[in-house]
Amino acid sequence: MTGIKILDLCSMMSGPWATDILGDQGADVIKVEVPGKGDHVRALPNRSGDMSAMFVNVNRSKRSLTLDLKTPEGVAVFKRLAADADVIVQNFRPGVVERLGISYDDLAPLNSRLIYLSLSGFGEGGPLSGQRVYDSLIQGLTGLTTVQAGSDNERPRLIRTILPDKLTAVVAAQALSAALFARERSGGDGQHIRLSMLEAVLSFLWASDMGAYTFADKPVPIEKGGSFIDLIYQTADGYVTIATNSNVEWQNMCRALGHPEWIEDERFTTPTGRLENINERLELIQSVLTDKTSAEWLEALDGHDVPAAPILKRSEVIEHPQVLSTGIVVESEHPVAGRLRQARVAARFLGTVPDAPRGAPKLGEHNREVLADNGFADSEIEQLITAGVLGSEQELTATAQA
Repeated sequence: MTGIKILDLCSMMSGPWATDILGDQGADVIKVEVPGKGDHVRALPNRSGDMSAMFVNVNRSKRSLTLDLKTPEGVAVFKRLAADADVIVQNFRPGVVERLGISYDDLAPLNSRLIYLSLSGFGEGGPLSGQRVYDSLIQGLTGLTTVQAGSDNERPRLIRTILPDKLTAVVAAQALSAALFARERSGGDGQHIRLSMLEAVLSFLWASDMGAYTFADKPVPIEKGGSFIDLIYQTADGYVTIATNSNVEWQNMCRALGHPEWIEDERFTTPTGRLENINERLELIQSVLTDKTSAEWLEALDGHDVPAAPILKRSEVIEHPQVLSTGIVVESEHPVAGRLRQARVAARFLGTVPDAPRGAPKLGEHNREVLADNGFADSEIEQLITAGVLGSEQELTATAQA
């Protein structure tokens, strides 16, 4: 992505992480923030050196520019930046960029090659389009909470990570890459991409969890085949997960657990039977596993070629030999937050190895640098600071330090 200029107008998770992914792959991401305030994520807890962990993790490899877009002068500055930008990403509520005068229709005449991504929660139309959106609302509306419950008859459960936000970020990064590829291949114009969290999650669920609704002319039964605790088993000293999707894996697990007679039990001889008798199956397996430690069972299961893994606490994940062997967790030094432990770029490129991610920026850290890079004279920059259009956070910091 080296040579790609991205203007990031986003806050919270989905938009910032989408541009973070591209920034880690070499794009010049300019994060445009509200002067004196910045992205709300900057103020979240779990902090070091007055920087929050979430901000540090989803806003690295960016430059911060504080610009008041509620002023005509701020909009004029943004339009100058947009004139040669490759990408703009915004996740304001529908209608906001139009009121500010920085929508795709406002900017495309200035830059025919511009790729403009509008992220939203529920989409641009419909009865919920103007509602403030958070992750739990999307989980509820898409049925994800019912999938997590394991059955339509069970109490819905949230996935305890902001999956819709994160998934939308990954889909957005892929969509931007596809649009950039299409533009470069055709040598033509850019385009407007629209993506909502609702659409990202529904597409995600249809790959596996909406099977009963796939065949339009078939009746849809109540979903009752799952169990919230399925595949998680308690041992003498912890928990393990065991996956037996095929008949061979089920039979091998029975042998590994010392109960080959389960193989002949008619309730469990087929995948359908094992699903229909899920509670009985779980009770049998669980009744055995508390007799030995996780390590003992994992050794026995591995010896019978049964897929299994320990259930790790987050503190244990970063020390597990398999995780360590991937090298995905790396350490770096941040000038404000101190020593960081983060995940590197997940994909490993052999031909275009990305540089190490740069640390997340301080608020307004790159105000002068960004504008100078984009042709603003020193006198123009001073006037913008004096008028309050360009943030003066770093000017004040420098004065205080002096």
